[in-house]
Amino acid sequence: MKRMNLSISVRQTAIGTLLLLGISGAAAAQSLGDYARAIRKNKPEPSATTRHFDNDNLPTDQTLSVVGPTPAANASSTTPAPDPAAAAGERQKTADAWKDKLAKQQDKINALNHELDLDQREYRLRAASYYADAGSRLRDAADADKQDADYKNDVEAKQKAIEAAQQELTDLQEQARKDGVKQKDNDDSNDNSKDKQ
Repeated sequence: MKRMNLSISVRQTAIGTLLLLGISGAAAAQSLGDYARAIRKNKPEPSATTRHFDNDNLPTDQTLSVVGPTPAANASSTTPAPDPAAAAGERQKTADAWKDKLAKQQDKINALNHELDLDQREYRLRAASYYADAGSRLRDAADADKQDADYKNDVEAKQKAIEAAQQELTDLQEQARKDGVKQKDNDDSNDNSKDKQ
């Protein structure tokens, strides 16, 4: 019997402790809510320079900027706002100037390529006529060797000039890109130059 009484008293103690904790928790929650309301009532007004948004003062009829505060209008600065039309006109002038430079350079490359092509055609014709006549091969062998060496030197010089002109065109295109001229504009000028060829 003693054993039963002991278990009943343990149960009663546990139930009492739980009830006590539940009542104190409810009382603490009630006092915490009262405390939050009191703090909200005694809350100092926000300063004019910064605005703090929470659920109580969030605007419902306007948008909220999360970028930052709006800059104060400075009465001492009298710099006029840039005119978009003037800026666009200036960009167009710059783009046109670069297009002209690039077109001239491309024309120079095309002219060099054309000269090289003509020299190669003349050489092929001269070589064909030279090798077609066995007598001229025997009589003019030294002169043919000299002309062949001159031709090879001339072709090599023209190829180097073409490479230098193409490198200059690449540099001009890079400078144009740095100045804000679109690559499409550069490509259009190159395509137009190639079409003229």
